[in-house]
Amino acid sequence: MKAQPRASHFIDGAYVEDADGAAIDILYPATGETIARVHAATPAIMERALESARAAQADWAARRPVERGRILSRAAQILRERNRELSELETLDTGKPLQETLVADAASGAEALEYFAGLAPAITGETIPLGGDFAYTIREPLGVCVGIGAWNYPTQIACWKAAPALATGNAMVFKPSELTPLCTLRLAECLVEAGLPAGLFNVVQGAGAVGGALVSDPRVAKVSLTGSVPTGQKVYASAAEGIRGVTMELGGKSPLVIFDDADLEDAVGGALLGNFYSAGQVCTNGTRVFVQRGVLERFLDRAAARTEAMVMGDPMDEATHIGPVISAEQMEIVLGYIESGRAEGARLVTGGGRAEGFGAGFYVRPTIFADVADEMTIAREEIFGPVMSVLAFDDEDEVVARANALPYGLAAGVFTRDLARAHRMVARLQAGTCWINSYNLTPLEMPFGGAKLSGVGRENGHAAIEHYTQIKAVHVGMGPVDAPY
Repeated sequence: MKAQPRASHFIDGAYVEDADGAAIDILYPATGETIARVHAATPAIMERALESARAAQADWAARRPVERGRILSRAAQILRERNRELSELETLDTGKPLQETLVADAASGAEALEYFAGLAPAITGETIPLGGDFAYTIREPLGVCVGIGAWNYPTQIACWKAAPALATGNAMVFKPSELTPLCTLRLAECLVEAGLPAGLFNVVQGAGAVGGALVSDPRVAKVSLTGSVPTGQKVYASAAEGIRGVTMELGGKSPLVIFDDADLEDAVGGALLGNFYSAGQVCTNGTRVFVQRGVLERFLDRAAARTEAMVMGDPMDEATHIGPVISAEQMEIVLGYIESGRAEGARLVTGGGRAEGFGAGFYVRPTIFADVADEMTIAREEIFGPVMSVLAFDDEDEVVARANALPYGLAAGVFTRDLARAHRMVARLQAGTCWINSYNLTPLEMPFGGAKLSGVGRENGHAAIEHYTQIKAVHVGMGPVDAPY
């Protein structure tokens, strides 16, 4: 099973190779098999990527927004036409089940391109009457933007960053995760095929050193990162030296609160989606599931039964619900947290270890812990794997205080039939994205991002435009200059 790209990088409209860069082997998580090899970007590769982006951006910014939108719309159509092909590659790259990638990756990326294509012509300024004089504002692109992606949703993340950047007249140099470098190259192909001028979306490979070099380059006006909190802190500090704009969507330990009047099956479904989708490798996951005592045991019974009915297997089989985690290293991290839960006194309800029968694949059994206390490691640290921690609570004030006690604030969810309480709860929860009687839905129309250590800025929706443009204010004098000297 091979997925070798034509070359490691995509620069100025074409594939580019430089074998002097460190080799990066790409493993298929379901088998541990090496399916591709790319090379990290050398300084020469990064120079070509940044310089071609800088050279192409001014002409792109001068085009009519409707023309930019037309190209992005064509790219969205190409992604849709090739959805299965791209989804299969995404499954090879990430190990996520094809059942998921068919609907959540290239398809989601196409929606982002389409949404911002339509929004581009509607980005306008305002006029400000000042008596005889007046002022007006213009929203201008920033210039060259850098996007740094994570390994859980490579295509989606690339599109969430590239679509608003390109729609508003910027260029982007994108560095995918070194664990999942394949799909973004195909996205670059599709954009060029749709008519995007060369140089406006360049892809370079590599790990943290490559990202650090891009973030600190003086030609870069803005950085958008999806990643961990420690990585975000480093990127934020580096970008601050050049006073660059930053959007960061980082990790979390999100609370999902289930009241005893909630529809039990909906609440269980939300908790399963918020813990086990993509083998638990979703940054917004509601991994602290607070359940009111009146429904606690019924919740655990149904959650265990539905979890044990999930199909774990070959990600290329559309019947598979649960695939592997991304790497052997991540598997060991997740297994370590499971052992920590046991050692600290949590009650194992189901799961609890590596799944047998998958050879060298990186499979972890979906795991539910009950009797979890706030001070336990599994309740405080982001696991990024299929591990659900269930915590009991008694009343609203108590659960709000406990939910807000951690330094993260990416997401939160509430299940209850009492909508007044639901709105009251989300008003008090310290999170950038909240759900009521649903979980982990991220339509393009809705802004997405975190609070506290979970990030800064917003992706998607109209809010994203603010992070890829700057306002120029123009004062127009209509009379003589009144100078006192």
